[in-house]
Amino acid sequence: MKPFVFFYRFTKGQQKGVLALFLFIVIFQIAYFIFSSFDFTSYVTMVKEEKEWLALQPSINELKAKNHNGRDTIYPFNPNYISDYKGYVLGLSVREIDRIQAYRKTGRFINSISDFQKVSGIHDSMLIKLSPYFKFSVYKGYSSDEKNIQGQSFQKQSVKLIIKSDINQALEEDLIKVYGIGPHFAKVILRRRSALGAFVSMDQIDDFAEISSEAKKGMREQFEINNISDIIKINVNSSSLIQLSRFPYFNREIARSIITERSMNGKLSNINDLIKISGFPVDKEKIISLYLEF
Repeated sequence: MKPFVFFYRFTKGQQKGVLALFLFIVIFQIAYFIFSSFDFTSYVTMVKEEKEWLALQPSINELKAKNHNGRDTIYPFNPNYISDYKGYVLGLSVREIDRIQAYRKTGRFINSISDFQKVSGIHDSMLIKLSPYFKFSVYKGYSSDEKNIQGQSFQKQSVKLIIKSDINQALEEDLIKVYGIGPHFAKVILRRRSALGAFVSMDQIDDFAEISSEAKKGMREQFEINNISDIIKINVNSSSLIQLSRFPYFNREIARSIITERSMNGKLSNINDLIKISGFPVDKEKIISLYLEF
């Protein structure tokens, strides 16, 4: 007997009905397979966690402010006049203090955060701690015969200085003043800053492969990092897959590997536990570490 011979016993209207029912069942099965693969539980959990976090944020900020005031008493200071004792109190090493003092003995001044790091060789983490308290004066340099400590008048030399702006405070109209940074790239930079809370290094301008090297050079000449208090920290031991995937320096595969690693081997302790993960951007290790909590 031929297969499906019974099908031809129905009328044409009944045959169309059977085919329509079969087609509906196939479409329903495909839709069920697609939607069942989506992790709605994680999404609902994430939304709930975010709402709870936002509700607690004012209290968290208040506690942070209290803890900061009680823990860290650093007053604004001019990094050009760091004595041995002052450097020790701030946590600088003897070598870093010596470099600053040797540089000052040449008659030159430190006029920016980037200058301070170049001269002292200070680590990024210590720079982040101290830089909010820097209080620079604008030094234009004087020749030795123009100085007179007994009160005689002297004339200042005319030296052109570039006053850099804080990229974490820059608006779109500030960015497009740089040659090669139009409205499109300005928005791209601001979106990345919003996702991170704040940039921590001007080296992050290299993350934008589509921006020309000339434009990147102009960005470094016009902007610097002064305040990173708004950076968004992400806890690698408690964040969900979706939260880890949203971090600009991670993708979904890295996020899955992090969750697998902490599930199999327990709590991750530091950045060294992450750089072992396949695909982890080790060339940006120092920058990424400043956004992570363990």
